Amino acid sequence: MRTVALDGLALLGRVLMSAIFVKYGFEKAMAPTATMAYLAKQNLPLVGGAYVLTILVELGGGILFLLGYRARIVALVLAAWCVATALIGHHPSDPAQMTHFMKNLCMAGGFLQIAAYGAGRFALTRN
Repeated sequence: MRTVALDGLALLGRVLMSAIFVKYGFEKAMAPTATMAYLAKQNLPLVGGAYVLTILVELGGGILFLLGYRARIVALVLAAWCVATALIGHHPSDPAQMTHFMKNLCMAGGFLQIAAYGAGRFALTRN
């Protein structure tokens, strides 16, 4: 049986995990030209589509995860996003990017824990 303390920790975990996505998703939404220039530098096709996807996943997914709305599904999407962006934007062959690469993998692991065990009682949907 889950306790309020454990569910409080699950909520705190969601707050901390979603913060980076909400912050940087919002910043990217407010600076579309700079964001699309960065995406083009990463040699991504369809930069406009990649921009929209980035905003949807980072800002939209971050907010949904924070609220605990369909958190298991959102966690899977964010885990995949973390791995994909690690491979695209933080290539481990660059020593300066290795910490960012590992950070993304660590975040993916946290999201997989939520996908496996749920978001706790203090979530909009308990799935």
